[in-house]
Amino acid sequence: MQIVICIKQVPDTTQVKVDPDTGTLIREGVPFIMNPFDTHALEEGLRLKDKYGFRLTAISMGPPNADETLRKALSLGINEVVLLSDRAFAGADTWATSAVLAEAIKRLDKKEKVLMVLCGKQTIDGDTAQVGPGIASRLNYYQLTLVDRINTVNLKANEVRVRRKLEGRHETVEAPLPAMISVVREINHCRYPTVPRRLIAEDAEVPVWDNKVLKMDPKTIGLNGSPTQVRKIFSPERVKGEIVGDGLNAPEEAANLLVDALIEKSFLSL
Repeated sequence: MQIVICIKQVPDTTQVKVDPDTGTLIREGVPFIMNPFDTHALEEGLRLKDKYGFRLTAISMGPPNADETLRKALSLGINEVVLLSDRAFAGADTWATSAVLAEAIKRLDKKEKVLMVLCGKQTIDGDTAQVGPGIASRLNYYQLTLVDRINTVNLKANEVRVRRKLEGRHETVEAPLPAMISVVREINHCRYPTVPRRLIAEDAEVPVWDNKVLKMDPKTIGLNGSPTQVRKIFSPERVKGEIVGDGLNAPEEAANLLVDALIEKSFLSL
């Protein structure tokens, strides 16, 4: 029995800049990190491994240098990693990305039964939160999103019970396995790799699966398989705010001043 954990290498968003002439991200000299939400998916997988004895496989779709992210996963205690890398995968939106990841999970399932797929809630570069549910839909897995606690995994009944973090409340739900679970940061505190594991991970070979391995239709992957097209990336221009009144106005007077200002700027009409 195994758990597959999907992780992504993303640019350190605190240091990303946009080229004002081309409107594209400046990637030169920008360090890359593991997507923070995915670190919590990894940690939760490790905890399930410790408790139930699952075998863990981490997969990532990205350029060749994404193997560093997978090495970090190995240094934390992941059993196996696979890098999905091919120029044919480049330019993929969430639709095409979930297609490649789902196909890789199918191949892993043939080797050893996949009972669970763990994902971070979203990535910090795209912020769509669509890839995990996309994988679940393609594999016909039950999907449990916004999970902040995995309560129990009942292997005899083949089901999992989790707690979901919703706005202002929580809900506890059960679902049959296999299932895709996307987690929020509050689910756990991540561990640090040990020195021996880091040394082993540095020398480990990271298997690479390209499209010769997956054998997917080129029309369904990468830019060709992406219905979403990004035409331009830019930093939004923010107009300086305006103070209405002097702060000493009575509530009724302040409200009238605000309404007059909105009408003047054509935000309201009578």
